[in-house]
Amino acid sequence: MNRRDFIQRSSWLSAGTLLAPYLAQATQKANPTLLVVSGWQDVNIGDIAHTPGLLGLLQKRMPASKIILWKKSKSQIVEDMLAKYYPKVRIIHGGVSKDHEPQSEEVLQAFREADFFLHGSGPSVIAADFLGSWHHKTQKPFGIFGVTTQNVTPGLKDLLQHASFIFTRETASIQKLKEAGLSGTHIAFAPDATFDLEIRDPENARQYMQANGLEPKKFICVIPRLRVTPYYKIKPGQAGWTEKRIKEVDTLNDTYKEQDHAKAREAMVAWVRKTGNKVVVCPEMTYQVDIMDELLIDPLPEDVKAKVVKHGYWLPDEAASLYAQAHTVLSFECHSPIIAAANGTPAFYLRQPEDTIKGQMYYDLGLADWTFEIMETTGQQIADRLMQVHADYKGATKNVKQSLARVDRQYDEAFKIMKSTMV
Repeated sequence: MNRRDFIQRSSWLSAGTLLAPYLAQATQKANPTLLVVSGWQDVNIGDIAHTPGLLGLLQKRMPASKIILWKKSKSQIVEDMLAKYYPKVRIIHGGVSKDHEPQSEEVLQAFREADFFLHGSGPSVIAADFLGSWHHKTQKPFGIFGVTTQNVTPGLKDLLQHASFIFTRETASIQKLKEAGLSGTHIAFAPDATFDLEIRDPENARQYMQANGLEPKKFICVIPRLRVTPYYKIKPGQAGWTEKRIKEVDTLNDTYKEQDHAKAREAMVAWVRKTGNKVVVCPEMTYQVDIMDELLIDPLPEDVKAKVVKHGYWLPDEAASLYAQAHTVLSFECHSPIIAAANGTPAFYLRQPEDTIKGQMYYDLGLADWTFEIMETTGQQIADRLMQVHADYKGATKNVKQSLARVDRQYDEAFKIMKSTMV
């Protein structure tokens, strides 16, 4: 009998045999054990950052709780990073079958130990299968923290009807839940957990700055992005990437990539020529390392190009430390501006229409002036706004602090609801 068969036939036997003592509602405790699911993928520092952001939030606001992290993806380098900053958090792995059966013994053990299941921040209820397994096998309570709910399928609605709370990372998702027939005081806005990212790697950032002649607050960072992420290049063979789909995505990206990035380059030119300072072109996703030159560097005038340096793919702790030293971050990706703001640095979100309703969070938090709908924006407007930030940097950093204060107020309300459920 192979290991999978053993788990399904022997370890589980039947749901009642091993889990009967755990099927009742979890006893409310002052020090609950939380099973947190997060870690969607490791080719994107934004997706990586969700996890330490939420772990930090939980440890600060519920310090007596014990945390088990059920990490959906596997990456030793990322898990080493998490262990460095959160050594008390136990990391487990394991999938679930279509009929809700956990496929690893460590997940089964976590089901026994945990009092509450918390789905972490992300682009959707991305671990609905994990959540469904927890609900069907334990009947213990669960909640959702800081997700986008753009598409509420009937199956997801059925599951969410049992949630103790549903916190969305922007207000647009609350409307989507209402349209699906889900409402109540347990549904609220709790910003993306990345806003509370506290991990730092100042030494690597310092070495990079020294090697590239960068001075604190005298350089900007710029992050590129194609309209639709070409996952067929990142994860060859991934389901859904037919030849037709690949052609459609490539055509869309090729149509807009120059038009979009020319606007960012206009701001880069203005920055270099008006301040004499440098630009760092850096990635949020792995594939962006390969498009930096084509879209942001090679077309620049030679005098500007001489002031541009690149950074390879990295982890969010180093990115956070470099963004903390940057003057401003300009990003087509959604999470680099959040990481920057969490470190007190002004940041522009150059929002492409394909990038889902998650962008509403910037408007919710008072950052409309730094959110540029790219189809409705000129390069001159981005450049002008950048130079306005430069002219009144004290006012710009005050704006960041005010937005972070809004984030904290939303977290305060969310944790009141969470604690009333868990303790």
